[in-house]
Order: sequence, then C-alpha cells, then structure tokens
Amino acid sequence: MPSAEIHLVAHADWSITPRKRWAAVASRNPGGGWRLRSLGNILDAANYLPQLKTACGEQGCVLAGFDFPIGLPIEYARQAGITEFTTALRQFGHGPWQDFYQPATDPTQITLHRPFYPQKPGGKRLQDLINRLGIRQLRRRCELAHARRRAAAPLFWTMGAQQVGKAALAGWREVLAPALQQPALGLALWPFAGTLQELRLPGNVIVVETYPAEFYHQLGIVRLPGKMAKRRHADRTHLAGALFSLAQRLHLALDPATSRLISEGFGNSPQGEDRFDAFVGLLGMLNVLTNPTILWEPDVPELKQIEGWIFGQGSQADFHLQQ
Repeated sequence: MPSAEIHLVAHADWSITPRKRWAAVASRNPGGGWRLRSLGNILDAANYLPQLKTACGEQGCVLAGFDFPIGLPIEYARQAGITEFTTALRQFGHGPWQDFYQPATDPTQITLHRPFYPQKPGGKRLQDLINRLGIRQLRRRCELAHARRRAAAPLFWTMGAQQVGKAALAGWREVLAPALQQPALGLALWPFAGTLQELRLPGNVIVVETYPAEFYHQLGIVRLPGKMAKRRHADRTHLAGALFSLAQRLHLALDPATSRLISEGFGNSPQGEDRFDAFVGLLGMLNVLTNPTILWEPDVPELKQIEGWIFGQGSQADFHLQQ
C-alpha cells in the first residue's frame, strides 16, 4: 500500500487533571503549509484520537504527539518478563496486572506488577521504589540527561512537579489502551509498530511520545533565567515574537484568536503553561516533519520493542543499554 500524506498533526500537553490537558492541532493546506485548527482543552480523553481520525478522513493519516512516556525501562521489563510494550499495554489492568494502574500507598505494596509509587506524598523515598523493584536504572535511555537538557523524571515515580508517572498512567489507561481495542481506529505506536515512513498509511493514527523541553533547542527558543521560566506569564509573553517567527518559518497559518493568545503569553491563568507546551510541542513536531534529518529512529530491538523513543530526539551515542 502506498504511503499517505500526514494531513493532521496534533500535540497534547497531558496531565492527570482533565482541565490541564490541552492540545494544539494543525491540518495540511491543499496548496502547501499548515493551518492551526484548534488550541483547546481535551474534554473527552477516550474520544480524542477517534475525533482526530474523523477530522482527518480516511485517505490521509494523523500524527498525534503526547508528552507522557510511551514505553518501559529495559531493566524493569526484563525483570517483569515483558518482551513487547504494546503486548503488555493490552494486559495492564487485567489478570496478574490488575493493580498496575493503582500506585502503591506504601513500599510494601510495590511489586513488578504494581510498580508506580506513591499514591500520595508525605515521607516517600525514590530509593524505596528502586529497592522494591530490584532495578538500578528507572529511566529509559531516551530519558537520560544530555548536553541540551536535564534528565526526565522516572516513569514509575509519581512525585514532583512534572507528575510524569501519573500522567503516563492516565494516558495509557484512558487513551492508548482503549485505542488498541479499536482495530478500525488504525492506531500505530511509533517506533514499536515501525518507522514513520512505514506507518504513513491511509487511515492510520500514528502516536508518538514527545517532550517539549527536547524541542526548545531545535526551535531556537532560549530558556529565560529561572528554573521554571515557562510558568511565568511575563516570560511566556516575552517569547511571543520567537513563536510567531517559528510559525511563519514552518508555514503554519494562525487565526486571529490564537495570535492574540500568543501575544498575551497564553493567558495569565494556571492553564497558560499548558497552552504554551501544547503549542510549542506542535511547532516541534512540524519542525521534525519539515526537516527529516532531525528524525532519528531507533534500530536497537530493546528500544523498538520495549523502551520506545522521544519523537525528534537525536541518537545519544554515549548512552549504553544495560546488558
């Protein structure tokens, strides 16, 4: 079957809290370039991917990015007897994995079948998670620190400002696992199901993992002084000019309402940061599609089958898999 053009690109800034789930969606213009379709709150997680497919139609394909982990640490997978992430994803929440989506409340509840911890803050230690799981490396290879960014938070640790663990739990349980049960949806998880070129088939919904911080350097967005610059309304407003220039370079047409929102730093509410990351993630995805040399696709079996990779992140030659 011949490859299809990617007609719709969407990036979701995900959270365990529904009001903090925002997505930026762009569609391909018939004459070339892109048009921003929406920048809005995801109100119905279960129907988010089906809605994207409907908006795209059957002849093109969707590229949907989520900023939560999609994959498992290789050392954990070996201990748990998991050889394929997508197979395991279908099993989580059932049978011996029935407690997988329930974070442990204390260290004694942590097992390979219940690896997320803790349910609530207060006197909890990351070392307890390491000790109980019996693994040395909680991070996947793509989550390790490199020259352009710090390490991402470990998948199974549910604490911290990023709430990575709980966001992954919500995304897997509410979006990815149900989508795998709908053959007509045409879900294809990259890179597990194949290369981007192989997955670009009519009617496919290609899902990739993103990390907005990974896009900052590629897009030339200079992080402002301060640990969490994007959380400050004034700093987001300061970046408006750079975002407009990027949109122009990537041939992304903006509507007046979105242009005004960007000029205003995405609003002075707690959701401003979420809107910002959704939009920056969309720009990053379009940048990868516009510049294919940026796209690195893993050919190591452990990455293709178990750990996955962050869309647009280059190969880290100095990172070595645990043998």
